[in-house]
Amino acid sequence: MKINIRKFIPLGIFIIIFGGIWATGIHNYFSFQAIAENQLQLENYVLNNLVYSVLIFMLIYIVSVSFSLPGASILSLLGGLLFGGFFGGLIIIVSATLGAIGVFSIAKTSIGNLLRKKAGKWMEKIAKEFNDGAASYLLFLRLVPIFPFFVVNLAPALLGARFWTYAWTTFVGIMPATFAYSFVGAGIGSILSNENEVYQNCILKNDSNNICEFNVSVGSLFSQELISGLVALGAVALIPIILKKLKKKSTADQA
Repeated sequence: MKINIRKFIPLGIFIIIFGGIWATGIHNYFSFQAIAENQLQLENYVLNNLVYSVLIFMLIYIVSVSFSLPGASILSLLGGLLFGGFFGGLIIIVSATLGAIGVFSIAKTSIGNLLRKKAGKWMEKIAKEFNDGAASYLLFLRLVPIFPFFVVNLAPALLGARFWTYAWTTFVGIMPATFAYSFVGAGIGSILSNENEVYQNCILKNDSNNICEFNVSVGSLFSQELISGLVALGAVALIPIILKKLKKKSTADQA
């Protein structure tokens, strides 16, 4: 059987980019502790090399989304810290959308069967409701992260979603959470600095009885009200699907 090599071009491109970034060791900065220890250097680099900083950050974020690497939440906060709440949010939205489109392209071409196996049972849950309104359901999945982000990126391609529907629902759907992360990130500079100072002082004491930990987590930075707001937005996105089902039921009852 003749193999269409062109189908593997998207996969090959992302593997090359992924390997290059991994070789640089940049992935080691995907933690609050690493960011805090290098915060001043990172901020100075951005100040002196804004364009390069944006391009490097976008490339890392795109690859992170495409390969579902751990640390996307921390990267989103870092974007806000380095580029500000609004500008950082825009950079992240564009990067995340491009990364998701990369997964979509790969699933549509080279390794769809392999990715389908990786998605597993989550695929069945999405498929049950998908045909009731692709746009509304995709918006819901983006607004309320119930399913793993990798599966939400992958499933629409395997379920036959149109490219434009997938692209715009991703871009719009991730906006609320992305800006929330970005604006929170814009204000965590002092938190990281203070925590790093406490951590370094603990290490300098060299006391075996003390357990030195860097106590900053993503969950501690967000309130229950913010999470509830995202859930409410997701519920609004489902209204067209609910109305469609009610209309079908009403029509069936009249018949």
